[in-house]
Amino acid sequence: MRKVILWMSVSLDGYFEGPAHQLDWHRIDEELHTYFNTELAGMGAFLDGRRSHELMSGFWPTADADPANPAPIREFAGIWRRMPKIVYSRTLTHADWGATVVRDVDPDEVNALKAQPGGDMIVGGAEIAAVFRRFDLIDEYRIFVHPVLLGRGNLLFGPAERHDDLRLVETRAFGNGVVMLRHQR
Repeated sequence: MRKVILWMSVSLDGYFEGPAHQLDWHRIDEELHTYFNTELAGMGAFLDGRRSHELMSGFWPTADADPANPAPIREFAGIWRRMPKIVYSRTLTHADWGATVVRDVDPDEVNALKAQPGGDMIVGGAEIAAVFRRFDLIDEYRIFVHPVLLGRGNLLFGPAERHDDLRLVETRAFGNGVVMLRHQR
């Protein structure tokens, strides 16, 4: 059975974005991006909320057309375009680039997706991740902690109705100071 993996970058103090939705503090260099590409190329789908999908579709469809972009960015553009995407949104009626719009997270539908053959699925976006967590649908957390203290912004994890005990299965430190923490249920 394939897994649902929450894959997110956070600041050391737990914010996934700055107060005005800034992501310019991310320390994604060639080493880290190459790791992302290697891991994400084998995945089966991206499961995103509307805002995450709009952010991604605003850049990745043509990022490989710009020769000024580094090789890992150009490579990821192809990975992103090829990857099936499910966009959870109550406002979108259509999404491009291989995306299917789904109104609500239905645990039975997600579990049916998990039972299908293929690679693991990546949840992207804090709001949709909170919904997946509430329905107990996240099997693994890959959190990339960046060596930055934002002091304010939007926290990745807000209050929850329960606590989840997780098992650390891997850590990895990158040369730019980012540390990946991989936990499973």
